[in-house]
Amino acid sequence: MIAVTRLMALVIGYFCGCFPTGYLVGRKRGIDIRKHGSGNTGATNTLRTLGWAAAGITFFGDCAKTILAIVLANVLFHTSGFDMTIIELYAGLGAVMGHNFPFYFKFKGGKGIACTAGLTFALFPGAVPVCLTVFILCIALSKYVSLGSIMMSILLVVQIFVFNYYGILGVPETSVYEFDTLVLILGLLAIFQHRENIVRLFKGTENKLGQKAEIKKECEK
Repeated sequence: MIAVTRLMALVIGYFCGCFPTGYLVGRKRGIDIRKHGSGNTGATNTLRTLGWAAAGITFFGDCAKTILAIVLANVLFHTSGFDMTIIELYAGLGAVMGHNFPFYFKFKGGKGIACTAGLTFALFPGAVPVCLTVFILCIALSKYVSLGSIMMSILLVVQIFVFNYYGILGVPETSVYEFDTLVLILGLLAIFQHRENIVRLFKGTENKLGQKAEIKKECEK
């Protein structure tokens, strides 16, 4: 039953994460965002393709679907007697995976940073100030959104491990290894999704903030 509950939370999160915010925003503007810029459906490619307003809607939509997944898991399983921190983390991780690997787009979606931000706000608000500060500073100094995203993800994992080590999060000892594993997977997913960006960063060919993707209006069929 414990394994089934975890799987259900993961699946609920996955299907919430599959909601294609960026794709729908693009379609509203007459384009398929997957055919422009990096081809990702996340907020960064939406920014490069459609501008700040569209990117803002995409970012908050992707945050919201992750928070929704966590809330649904809490509502459905809060009386089950299980450690809700773990169940909610499964739901949040599922949302990130659904965003990154949506089945109806041949498992090619976004990079999960906005979803990870939603998970952080919902489950680890104490980690937000450092993550947000580092994210903003990295982008301000380097103009690379990808670098800010990678550094933010790494620091999120480090902070959660530290908080857990000092007992601030209150994760039961019986769940510590499982909790740490899920958090590590979350961080590794962010790095994996940015693997091409990392190569371009080392080569000095990564796109900087403000660079626009060339787009062309598409005719609706």
